[in-house]
Amino acid sequence: MCAIFGILGEHDEKKAKDALALLSHRGGDFCGITQGQNLFFAHHKLSITGTNSDSNQPFSYEKILLSFNGEIYNYKELRADLSCEFNFKTQSEAEVIAASYLKWGVNFVLHLRGMFAIALLDDEILYLFRDRLGKKPLFYLHVNAFIFASEIKALVPFLHSIEMDEDALLSYLSFLAPTPPFTFFKNIKKLAAGEYLIFKDSKVEIKRYFDLLDTTPSLITNRDEAVFLVQNALEEAINIRLATDVPMASLLSGGIDSAAINAYAKKASMDIQTYTLGYKEFAKYDERQNASLSASLLGVKNRAVEISQREFDESCDIVLDALDEPLNDPAAVPLYLLFGHIKKDGYKVVLSGEGSDELFLGYRQYFEFLDIEKLTNLKNKNWLSGYFHSNFSMNREWERYKRVFDGSLLFRTTGENFTDLQKNVSMKRNVRDNESLKYIQNYRETFLASSHSDESIWYSYIDLHLFQAEHYLTKLDRLSMAHSIESRTPFLDHKLASLVFSIDPKIRYMDGVTKSLLKSALKPMLDEKILSRRKKGFSNPFMEYLIESKKISLIKEVNEKTGIFKKEILDEHIKKAANGGFKQHIWGLYVLSVWLKKYLL
Repeated sequence: MCAIFGILGEHDEKKAKDALALLSHRGGDFCGITQGQNLFFAHHKLSITGTNSDSNQPFSYEKILLSFNGEIYNYKELRADLSCEFNFKTQSEAEVIAASYLKWGVNFVLHLRGMFAIALLDDEILYLFRDRLGKKPLFYLHVNAFIFASEIKALVPFLHSIEMDEDALLSYLSFLAPTPPFTFFKNIKKLAAGEYLIFKDSKVEIKRYFDLLDTTPSLITNRDEAVFLVQNALEEAINIRLATDVPMASLLSGGIDSAAINAYAKKASMDIQTYTLGYKEFAKYDERQNASLSASLLGVKNRAVEISQREFDESCDIVLDALDEPLNDPAAVPLYLLFGHIKKDGYKVVLSGEGSDELFLGYRQYFEFLDIEKLTNLKNKNWLSGYFHSNFSMNREWERYKRVFDGSLLFRTTGENFTDLQKNVSMKRNVRDNESLKYIQNYRETFLASSHSDESIWYSYIDLHLFQAEHYLTKLDRLSMAHSIESRTPFLDHKLASLVFSIDPKIRYMDGVTKSLLKSALKPMLDEKILSRRKKGFSNPFMEYLIESKKISLIKEVNEKTGIFKKEILDEHIKKAANGGFKQHIWGLYVLSVWLKKYLL
């Protein structure tokens, strides 16, 4: 796990090295730089599986110059397969990637299993690859030169001026994070999950090399077979992520995802230290009691980390700086503090359960949306459409029913926050109804053009691309790497995900039970007390902290200078948040205000 950074074109060497230094937290074990005319290729290394100098990068191999961030879990198998054609001189993943490219061209990426952001220079052609499900980030800027980096902060110094990207703002308000290719910094772009970029003759071309919708729908229709295959695929996905040359820990909540990971690790004879969060002033939010019971049932060690409001307040600005741009996730601060404790205890790798909810329908609202979808079949619904139009409500539920009767797309990610009508009411600019669809249109068109038709597959597909890749995985990557910790997410193994997409979708939801398929698969591994426990989620007292610290006043302060939102509506939102409503809306506006004040005011 590392940082990659590079420049193709004219550049100032000192400025390039200063920008590279901004990424040093992602890997302090080695820093490598390859320079040439109009070339600056660099790498910060965090040693996980290759701890000797053979794994140092950038890596030069025949005509290839390579720098990559991530883990290739099948690199030993690939090395064995390629050894008859290539005389390998190291044991490194980088050499295997270079050899794979020489054999298969850009299709080499299809042979890789893992998480990665890869920069590969072949003579004068640069290729950038982001892994299939978006675990590792990759940003780029094309000004006079072409510059790429693992984090935005290394690209900002090369901007002629800082301007906010309007599409980033609007997609952030809608979906908790800017949607690809946008970032809040105008002209800085990001690759989406499963994409690769070609930079040739000063031109940028983006292509897709992987799509979950390429799977054959309903290939597996027998539930017992589906359970068996999920059991095997999940066990393999976890086992290949247990390989490491450094100490490994795991997150443990009260839910089944983290419990499953630790159960399989225990089965593989890995005695992993687990960590759980608690809150000093607000015990009702934490899961220490449930996690303690899970740890006891699983037979694993557990450490409960308790954080206070003082720690939350003191770390808030540090966390938002680490994220580089607005990300509406109130759990970011507690997670950063938790990783800090894990780092102090000497761990460099952490296992986490991201992706399970999206793959196995773990959110109750998936089932609610499936029910509401049925209303589209009503033959006489014009009067209902008229009723909703004439009885406006700021609640999202109102707009969702309106969509059904208007015939517009109902589900737009679990992370949908400000609806278009909420934005129109709240902002001084005009926001048209359904305007946010432009940010998910390409995903929807891909779904409609695929062989899949069940809307639950659409729910999983768009959530994996946006709610996971651009929201949860962004948070996980930045905050773990801020402490030089590699995070591994077994549920987001692309083979496991592809398997789930090939199962008859009705098997996932017919009985109306969240994660029904996964729970069936885990029955031999987990105690019924864990399997039947009600989902709680990673909740925390962020709004109480924001109000108590008086930091919430920043929202009004910044809006007075920017005039983005209507004052009276903003006041109403803040008032409702204090009483438990619109909480994530307000946190999102606070995070946005911090960024606006730092970069534009």
